[in-house]
Amino acid sequence: MVCVKCGKKTAVVNSRLQKKLNTVWRRRFCNKCQLIFTTEEAIKYDLVILVKDKSDKYLPFSRDKLFLSIYKSCSHRRSAIEDSNALTNTVIARLLQEQATLTVILSKDIKQACLVTLNRFDKSVANIYQAYH
Repeated sequence: MVCVKCGKKTAVVNSRLQKKLNTVWRRRFCNKCQLIFTTEEAIKYDLVILVKDKSDKYLPFSRDKLFLSIYKSCSHRRSAIEDSNALTNTVIARLLQEQATLTVILSKDIKQACLVTLNRFDKSVANIYQAYH
């Protein structure tokens, strides 16, 4: 990876696996300008997982779309963005644990995983989500 400031090569000085989020956190150091910055590697789910919707269409999985649908339900909360981000990660982790195959997920399974997660978090958020979906 190149430095975000000067564009020269960087070295990894610290790396940690984030099991819960299925990501890798890395601290990087630029030898030229000596900038230290952090990166996070994550799976591009849209390249691996397809979602089968009600009309039997196959669409790439979109973490952003899931986040926005949860955010709409949490928008009345003070910490809506942080809550939505954490809830999205929880829903994805739940889906990955429950699915025997990671190639196709039914849209109804995504909605069900969202409802279960949101009900545990805040019943009013779950009710708003259910009204949208």
